[in-house]
Amino acid sequence: MSQRSTAPLKRSTVKRTLQRFWAVTRMQPGITALSVITSAGYTALLTYANTYVMGLIVDRVQAGPVAPDQVAAVFGPYVLALLLVNAVGQAFSKLQDYTVYKLEMNGNYHLARLCFDTLSNQSMTFHTSRFGGSLVSQTSRFMGGYTALVDVVVYSLIPTVAAVVCTLVTLVPVAPLFVLILFVLLTVYVAAAYFMYNKILPLTAATAKAQNKLSGVLSDAVTNILAVKTYGREDFERGFFDAANTEAMETERVSMNAMMRRGAMTSTLITVIMFVTSIFVAGGNAWFGISAGTLVMMFTYTYQLTMRFNYFNSMLARMNRAVGDAAEMTRILDEPRLVEDAPDAAELAVSEGAIDFEHLSFRYLDAAEGDYVFSDLDLHVPAGQRIGLVGRSGSGKTTLTKLLLRLSDVQEGRVLVDGQDISRCTQQSLRRQIAYVPQEALLFHRSIGENIAYGKPDATVEEIRDAAAQANALEFIDRLPNGLETMVGERGVKLSGGQRQRIAIARAILADAPILVLDEATSALDSESEAAVQGALENLMRGRTAIVVAHRLSTVASLDRIVVLDGGEIVEDGTHAELSQAGGVYEGLWDRQSGAFLEGE
Repeated sequence: MSQRSTAPLKRSTVKRTLQRFWAVTRMQPGITALSVITSAGYTALLTYANTYVMGLIVDRVQAGPVAPDQVAAVFGPYVLALLLVNAVGQAFSKLQDYTVYKLEMNGNYHLARLCFDTLSNQSMTFHTSRFGGSLVSQTSRFMGGYTALVDVVVYSLIPTVAAVVCTLVTLVPVAPLFVLILFVLLTVYVAAAYFMYNKILPLTAATAKAQNKLSGVLSDAVTNILAVKTYGREDFERGFFDAANTEAMETERVSMNAMMRRGAMTSTLITVIMFVTSIFVAGGNAWFGISAGTLVMMFTYTYQLTMRFNYFNSMLARMNRAVGDAAEMTRILDEPRLVEDAPDAAELAVSEGAIDFEHLSFRYLDAAEGDYVFSDLDLHVPAGQRIGLVGRSGSGKTTLTKLLLRLSDVQEGRVLVDGQDISRCTQQSLRRQIAYVPQEALLFHRSIGENIAYGKPDATVEEIRDAAAQANALEFIDRLPNGLETMVGERGVKLSGGQRQRIAIARAILADAPILVLDEATSALDSESEAAVQGALENLMRGRTAIVVAHRLSTVASLDRIVVLDGGEIVEDGTHAELSQAGGVYEGLWDRQSGAFLEGE
């Protein structure tokens, strides 16, 4: 895991999280305004206006008896007022629910797209240092944090503010001293709750981090379940899971204990407030001449207000958890992209396909200072030439292809395609000009047809079948019950390694890009399949610039040129005939192999 993702929750992170949430909320100004109006109106009508009208009824009853035939005339207006207040209040209640639904639905749509765009546009260095399961968990928690915060604001915060305003407007004219004492006590309550909130906020962030780690450990074990089972390491992996689960439970326990202590303190303050209120209600008529109806309002309003503030404790806890849950994704959203398009990046236009690595120096960001994979490397690949990259493990073969694809950026030098610096071109336009087949086939949990057509989504069924036939894949596809519509499972687990690789090769054939990169593309095939696919690859490479990374030297023997890398340097360069007789590294490898394998990179 990256160091940034484990950093403690800071105020800047809270601020950035709230800014992200507000950005998607203000996209819906009408719904946002309506949510405020309905929440405040719902509280004012059903809690305060109802009680106010009832207070007037009590005062009228206290004023003297009413004849039976006068009840309708005397109390009818009050009853109608109550009916109107409740009808409008209930309408506001339903509108409140509607606005919350709309805010959360639309907000989460935009947040999900933001997270997807951020993650999909981050570099491979970013992704290789993180659990995929944790990123999914963090995205889910980020969206859940927004939902929780909207609920808190609309259902708790706005009604609480409305309750304060209604209490002031109603009680200040009739009991100013009581309101003054009440608000002093409530201020103490808010200050104490906020103090405790700041203490608990880091604990909630730690809980969210532990839960994300737990999700990552679980995802890692499930993704590699075949390795777990074939090596009989269920108990071993359970130990990892139990450790992460115990850590998550412990952070939950610490956070829960802190919230319980805060709850005990704030509950004590609520009890004090209600005690003071009961004294005023008991002596209000005798000491200040306050009417019975007003005393009823005082008690009811204060009770309602204290309950709101009692929920204030819960409200801060939920806000705390919402921000804490979103914190890790907020940091990820704020991380700079390690590979970024230049502001004036142009579309790459490939007419011939010549490739140049000029004075190339590169090291991985997590490598020691000065530990370079390449240092001042030069390599020219003419348009249409087919070259093989060979060498021992760690010589830089695969790294060189990743730099061509701009999965990482070089520290010094340039990579050119038809004379165009790829760092000045958009990444998508670059990669659309390169058909890439890695050693491990990259398949989606989609149909075989969709996987083959991934590089050309508008391909016809005939084009897909033709590409599959060239990759020697059509025979096994047609034997499947659903043919091209067969779902391959997560990462293609329903297919054999050779079948997956042929699907990946068919994808590259269909993409029909001017540059082809094969990184051990036939390593997973049996000899018979390899021979058939090799013919298809020969046809595919014809007229295209091709870079073939190979451990099996027989794969590259027929290519136009072979480049031998050792320790990030080009130590030999020539044809198979030249190098196999040169008495150098390549001849030694060729003599030892005779069709065998080199150690993988």
